Order: sequence, then C-alpha cells, then structure tokens
Amino acid sequence: MFGSSIYLRDRVAFTGGSPQAVYEELWQRGRKGRLRTRAFLAAATLLLCGLLVNAVFGVIMALLVTAADVFVHWRVYHSSRSWRLGLRGEERTNRMLRCTLERRGHRVLHARTVPGHGAADELVIGPGGVWLVHNEAWNPESEISHHGGKLFIDGRTQSKLVGALTARAEAAAEAISGVAEVPVTVTPVLAVHGGRLVRTPFAADGIVFAPPLKLIRWMRRNPTADLSPEEVEAVARAAVHALPIGGRSLSAAA
Repeated sequence: MFGSSIYLRDRVAFTGGSPQAVYEELWQRGRKGRLRTRAFLAAATLLLCGLLVNAVFGVIMALLVTAADVFVHWRVYHSSRSWRLGLRGEERTNRMLRCTLERRGHRVLHARTVPGHGAADELVIGPGGVWLVHNEAWNPESEISHHGGKLFIDGRTQSKLVGALTARAEAAAEAISGVAEVPVTVTPVLAVHGGRLVRTPFAADGIVFAPPLKLIRWMRRNPTADLSPEEVEAVARAAVHALPIGGRSLSAAA
C-alpha cells in the first residue's frame, strides 16, 4: 500500500525471523507497489510538465523524478544494512574516518580494549582533542530523540548505554593519562546507523549523537583541546600502550 511501512513490526507472519530475513521478505513483497508508485509519479510528471511546457521537458522531468525515486529507495535500503545484518556499523565508520580525519593529521585506533570497560570501536586523536567513538545500529523505524537532556529510543531512556559509554571514555582517559604522564580528556560520541533522528547532531546525557559523516564534521568543528602535531603523536603512542587490542597489552604481546 502506498505510504505504508515495509517493516510491519506487528504482523505475526513476519515475527521470529532474523532482521535480514524479515526485511528481505518485506522488501520483495513491496517491489510491485514501489514500481506502481514510480510509474504513477513519472506519468503524472510527464503529463503535467508536457502540458505546461512541452513534451521534451516533460520526458526530462519524468526521468529525473524516476531517478530520484530510485535513489530514495536505495538510500533506505542501504541505510538499514548494518541493522539488517546484525552489525553495529564499525566498518562503515572506519571507512569514513580513513577518508576524512586520517587524511587531516588525525590518528585513529580501531578496536582497542579499555581495561575493565570493554572495547572502544574507534579512538580518534587529533589537533582538536581525543574522542571515543561508539557505533550503534537501530531499526530504521526507531525514533531517536532527546528530552530534558536525556536520550530516548522509541520513548525509552537509555541509561545503561550512555552510562557504559561515559564510564568507558573516563577509564580510557585515565589509562592514557597514566602512560602519557599528562592529563588527557577523552570525549565520548556515538555514531548512529539507522533509526529516525529528530535532529542531528544532538547532545544527550553528555554524549553527541549523529550519523557517522555528520559526527565526523561535528568533531572537526567542535574541538575539545588544542594539540600540536607532536602532542597528537605522543597521545597516540600512549593510547597504543594503554589500550591493548583484544585484551593483550603491548608488553604481553611482545
């Protein structure tokens, strides 16, 4: 049906399967509807623009409308990939960081372990400060918002998530500071994959939330420190020693 959701979370026929299987089934079932809608939009555009201007202009505008509709549906399908595959989006964020901040003098450490607090997806160290990046993927229909300074997902607070992330950033800062022998502040941020964000980026519970690319832009435009290239390298070396990969310290691995 035109305008209906392809997720249909309350339909019994599609419960119990994996997100990938459910999504693919519903996506295929909605193919004819998408094609009908696309044909209707193209035909209406062709008729309207042809009558108002001329036939050639109508054909051009109909092709543009068709291309736009294909692009919108491709974006919807692509944006849900992490959630459908049961991933949290680390690979997508890693690719964006390699193409952006790493080319601008930032150092990025991937999949480091914060002793006693689990894994840090990415630790970004640059002239503007140090950020601990966490990735989360939500159902594309989940509403991600903030009220009174707190994060809400589908109307529910996320105190466990934000508490764990804040504690992880604080523990990482303490560990890095101990090795670097200078105070280092680590700012937690969260890269959102999927879901419907009311506004981006936004801050809640002391953490900034945004899709990966917007989050990267926010980090560039909102420095938390002023580090020289030498200081960036020193902090990065300290982080390598303080935050091991897979729970193994650098000395233990040697």
